[in-house]
Amino acid sequence: MTHLRALSSPPSMLRRSLVALPLAAALPSALAQFRVEISGVGATQLPIAVVKFRDEEKAPQPVGAIVRADLERSGVFRNLDTSGVVLDEGSQPAMSDWRGRSADALVGGSVTRLADGRFDVRYRLWDVVKGRDLGGQSYAVPAGDLRLAAHRIADAIYEKLTGEKGVFSTRIAYVTKGGGRFTLWVTDADGEGGQSALASPEPIISPAWSPDGRELAYVSFESRKAVVYVQEVASGKRRTLASFRGSNSAPAWSPDGRQLALTLSRDGGSQLFVMGRDGEGVKRLTSSGAIDTEATWAPDGKSIYFVSDRGGSPQIYRVPAGGGNAERVSFSGSYNISPAISPDGRTMAYISRDGGAFRVQVMDLASGTARAVSDTKDDESPSFAPNGRLIIYATRDGGRDVLMTTTTDGKIKARLVSTQADVREPVWGPYGR
Repeated sequence: MTHLRALSSPPSMLRRSLVALPLAAALPSALAQFRVEISGVGATQLPIAVVKFRDEEKAPQPVGAIVRADLERSGVFRNLDTSGVVLDEGSQPAMSDWRGRSADALVGGSVTRLADGRFDVRYRLWDVVKGRDLGGQSYAVPAGDLRLAAHRIADAIYEKLTGEKGVFSTRIAYVTKGGGRFTLWVTDADGEGGQSALASPEPIISPAWSPDGRELAYVSFESRKAVVYVQEVASGKRRTLASFRGSNSAPAWSPDGRQLALTLSRDGGSQLFVMGRDGEGVKRLTSSGAIDTEATWAPDGKSIYFVSDRGGSPQIYRVPAGGGNAERVSFSGSYNISPAISPDGRTMAYISRDGGAFRVQVMDLASGTARAVSDTKDDESPSFAPNGRLIIYATRDGGRDVLMTTTTDGKIKARLVSTQADVREPVWGPYGR
């Protein structure tokens, strides 16, 4: 990001440089494909047995396997081996046998092709400890929605067993660079099922979901300067939001979707501004001699967190959304950027330089206590899941950019491995699709 390069240019920021754009492998297809690798052990994972859904091999998507991967990636569940077991939603499982396998919960289901070409997906959840049938659901969906049906089953199981909403049927957006093209993707939360929202030979950066999940704001350099656009996800229809003199960057939606904060250099220097979603009512928010950028709203809409080097090094500050004095939020270390606030407003994820490494940190905003939750060293762009339980971020591994998710305690990580291009700037979308 040009505005951040001016601060210090760590390796992660240099990967986004406008002047250093080595071409990665070409994108061989229209869809981004990932392989999920999960690592780590949580202290209180619930052992669950998700049996292969009957006839799922006859469908174009492995429904049971998607449900299993979703639940494990959450960090809340530990999948048990169910190899060779045949069970569906109509079965009467022997609970004593499953208790002997140390299962607390059991899931069985089926996938049946209907006469009209759709698929009937059914599942049932059992409480093995209490020997109770916890119910199930059925979905009649076209082949293209089988992945979504699997994610919704995982959401339902997660909510039934934890009391909290699952995020498996939500979406993420991110940018890839490969074959001389930049592509803005919208995918399932596990990185699969990708659809291209925009492709360009010029950089695309800083995607940001609207609170209702219907639009994405982003910065595109297709006109040879940084311009902020807003695009409808479903239709692809877009409009120019900010194309002032100088740089227009780092858009961030207010929680009610009625305003955006962004960084403009139209008055000289890079400062925070707020404007209506129609681009009207532009109001300057900060007036410093420093670079102020990377705005993100608090969930209550009353304040805006941002990054500034006004103290001599990049640190995270907070300013009232209506303007006023900014207060410093990060104090540990000489380099802290990319703030993301959890949906309950209590926690901040950000990138901190620790020696020569750039790692995801999580700070309790009430106490100011922070800890690293990643074990990689070139992290960037943390973003909370809408239930606040997971964080997605970009990092570098094996010479390639990859996406990772981590639980907020850092104990369970899932590596979403790109097989085609370098990936960056993930942002987790809201509930609903």
